[in-house]
Amino acid sequence: MSEWQKTSCVLCFNNCGLEVITEGSKIVKVRGEKENPRSQGYLCRKGANIAYFQNNPERLRFPLKRVGDRFDRISWDQALVEIAVKLREIVQIHGPHSLAYMGGGGQGCHFEAAFGVRFLNGLGSKNHYSPLAQELTGFFWVSGKAYGRQNMHLFPDINGSDFLVFWGANPVVSHDIPNAPAALRKKKKEPGFLMAVIDPRVSETAKLADIHLRLRPGTDALLFKAMIKILLTEGLVAREYLSANVNGFEAIRSWFDDVDVEENCRLCGLDPNAVREFTRLFATRKTAMRSDLGILMGRHSTLNSYLELILLALTGRIGVGGGNVFLGHLMPMGSHTPEEDPKTWRTVVTNIPLIMGVFPPNVLPEEIDNDHPERIRAVIVSGSNPLRSYADTTAYEKAFAKLELLVTVEVAMSETAVLSHYVLPAKSGYEKWDGTFFQWRYPDYYFDMRRPVVQADGEQVEEAFIYIELAKRLGMIPDYPSKLRELAKDRLRFGLALMEYIRANPKAEPWLPYVLAKTLGEELGSNNLAALWGLLARFPMMHPEEVARAGYQVGPMTGEEIFRKILNTPGGVKIGVVDAENNLSLLKTPDRKIHVHFPEMESWLKEVTPTAEETQLFNKDYPMVLMAGNHMEMVANTIMRDPAWNEGRRPCTMRIHPDDAKELGIADGEEVSIETEAGSAMVEAEVTDSSRRGQVVIPHGFGLVHLEKGHGANVNRLAPAKHRDRLAATPLHRYIPCRVTK
Repeated sequence: MSEWQKTSCVLCFNNCGLEVITEGSKIVKVRGEKENPRSQGYLCRKGANIAYFQNNPERLRFPLKRVGDRFDRISWDQALVEIAVKLREIVQIHGPHSLAYMGGGGQGCHFEAAFGVRFLNGLGSKNHYSPLAQELTGFFWVSGKAYGRQNMHLFPDINGSDFLVFWGANPVVSHDIPNAPAALRKKKKEPGFLMAVIDPRVSETAKLADIHLRLRPGTDALLFKAMIKILLTEGLVAREYLSANVNGFEAIRSWFDDVDVEENCRLCGLDPNAVREFTRLFATRKTAMRSDLGILMGRHSTLNSYLELILLALTGRIGVGGGNVFLGHLMPMGSHTPEEDPKTWRTVVTNIPLIMGVFPPNVLPEEIDNDHPERIRAVIVSGSNPLRSYADTTAYEKAFAKLELLVTVEVAMSETAVLSHYVLPAKSGYEKWDGTFFQWRYPDYYFDMRRPVVQADGEQVEEAFIYIELAKRLGMIPDYPSKLRELAKDRLRFGLALMEYIRANPKAEPWLPYVLAKTLGEELGSNNLAALWGLLARFPMMHPEEVARAGYQVGPMTGEEIFRKILNTPGGVKIGVVDAENNLSLLKTPDRKIHVHFPEMESWLKEVTPTAEETQLFNKDYPMVLMAGNHMEMVANTIMRDPAWNEGRRPCTMRIHPDDAKELGIADGEEVSIETEAGSAMVEAEVTDSSRRGQVVIPHGFGLVHLEKGHGANVNRLAPAKHRDRLAATPLHRYIPCRVTK
C-alpha cells in the first residue's frame, strides 16, 4: 500500500507505535507514530529498521520436515497428522513429563501463549519453559512472597519521582522505561531532579546521571546490605509506613547487625561516604528505582531482589506516588505457582519449582540429557531460539540431538529450526492480528491489538492455528453447540449462549480460547481476535473501578465496547486507570501488607560478607569477568537476523578497559580469544574506558547464521549452564569468570 498504516514495533517490550508503507509482503518505509498514546512518535534505531525483520530473505514460507540431512516441503495436513501421532505416542509411553513447550510470544505476539500453554496442559504437562524465566524468576519468587502473587510486579513512577535510580539498568539503550532517552532528558530539566546509576560500566545512562556508583562487578548484594545498615543506624527508616504497611521487619532487623559498612564498601570499590550520602538521598526523596539484568542476572540474583525489596520497604517507596508502584493490566504475564502448593511441578532432574507458571530455560538441557524415565523427550519451540538465546549453546546442541521430537514454529529459519524434525512457518507480527500484555504506563494503562499491514507470502499461519489443529486431531477440544458458530455474527447473542454453555460445562472453561477460535474466530478471520474478545468480555467485571476511571460505563456490554474501540483505533486505547491514591490496595497477602520476612533467605543473606566474598570473587584460572550480553542500539535479541541492518558498524565486539588491553598486549580491532568453563570464542576487541578494569563485555544476539554465513560471536557459547542462581536457576550472565588472551 502507498498509504501510511499504523502498527507497532515487535523488537522490545515497549512496542512503540510505528507507521509503515508496504508493498505486498514487504515493509518499505517506517516512521514513528506521533498520535500513539504510549510512544507519541518516539522511535529508536531498532524500530526504524523493522523492515529488515519483515523482509528477511530467510523467511519460512511452507511446512518443512527433516529427511536425513535436508528439509522437504510438506503439506500442513501431513505435518499436523505426523506431529500429533508422535506426540500421542511419546506421552502415552513416557507420561506427561516427557513433553515441554518453549514459547509465549516473545516481544510482540503474546496471543500464541493462550493456545500453546493450554495445549501443553491438555496433554497433562506443565513443562513451560519461558524466556521470562531466563532473567526474572528470582524476582517473581520474591514478588510472590512479598505481595501475595508472583505476577504482581513493581515499576517506577517516573513522573512522580524526584530521585530516579537505575541499578544494573541502562535504559538509554535498553529502554527499561518507555521512550527512555527522550523521557530522561525531559526529566533532567525538572528543577531539583536527580538521577543516579549503579553500574560497573560507564553506560550511556551513567553519562546522563548526577551520581554514578561504579561498583565492582558481582558485589551488588554487599552494597544493598551496606545501604540497609546505614538506614538502620542513621534512623532513616520510614517508621510510620512500616507500621501501617509492612509485616516482618522486626524479625529481620538483627540480620544486619554485623554488617560492616566500610568493609562492604571497600570490597565494592566504593567510597563509604559517597554510599552514605547516596543512601540518605534515597531515604529522604521521592525515590523510584528501576533494577534490571545487572542484578537479576548477576551474582546472588534472587538475594539481590530480596534485598531490593527490603530497601524499598524500609524507605517507604512501595505503592506510593513517586516511588515503585503496581501497574494495571488486561492480563497478568503469568500465574501464581507457589512452591509450597503440592500442585506446583518441579523439574525432574534439577528440582527447580515452577515460578509464575514457568521453568527457566537454563535447566532444559539437563532435563533432556539424562537417563531418568520421565526425562523430556519432545519439545515444541515457538517464537524462541534457544540455540542462540539461552545459556550454554553446546549443552543445548547435545541435548536437542537426543530428542525424539523437536518442532519449531518460527518466522525465519533459526539455528534451532535447523536442528528440528519439523519446522512450521508462522505469520510475522505484521501479517496477523496480535499484541502483547506488557504494561509500563501509570496510572493509565492501554492495550494495542496490532492489525495485519502486509500480506503473507506463502502458507504461514497464526501460531494458534497449529495448536488448535493438533488438539483437534488428538481429540482434546470439548464438544460445543453448533449454534455458537451460527450466532457468531451477533456477538451479544453469542456471548449469552457461550455463558450458558460454560455454566453447563464447567470443565470446558480451560478450553475457552479454542472454543472461541472455532466459532467467533472463524467469523472474525482470526483466532487471536476471538481470544481478545473473550478476555475483554470478562475484564470490566473483574476491574470495574479501573475501567470506570478510564471513562467507560461499566455494564454487560462494556467489554464489547472496548473490543470495538480497539478494532477501530490502531495504536491502542486506554482501558483502565489504577487508583493512584491507594495503590497498596492491590496487595494480595492475607493481611494486605508487604511481607519482608523470608526465613529461607536468612542463611544466604548472612553468608554474604566481605571476607567470604573476597575469596569467591577471585578465580586464578579465570581472572577476568565477562558480562555476557548487554543491550545496545545494535542488538535486538535474535529477532533481527539479517546483519545488513548493522552494516558499517561494529556491532559485536569485546569491550575491554585500556589498562587491561595494554597489560595483555591487545590493540583495538584485534582478534582475541576469550575462554570460560563452557567454551571459547574469537572476537574483535574494542578498547574503551566504558568497561571497568577487570571486566569485558560482549553483546548478546550474535553468532547468527544468515545465508549460510556466521555473523559475530555467540556469547551463550561462553555461558556455563550450571553457573546459575541457587534458588531460581537464573543464569548469571553478568558475572562469568573468563580468561582473555591475545
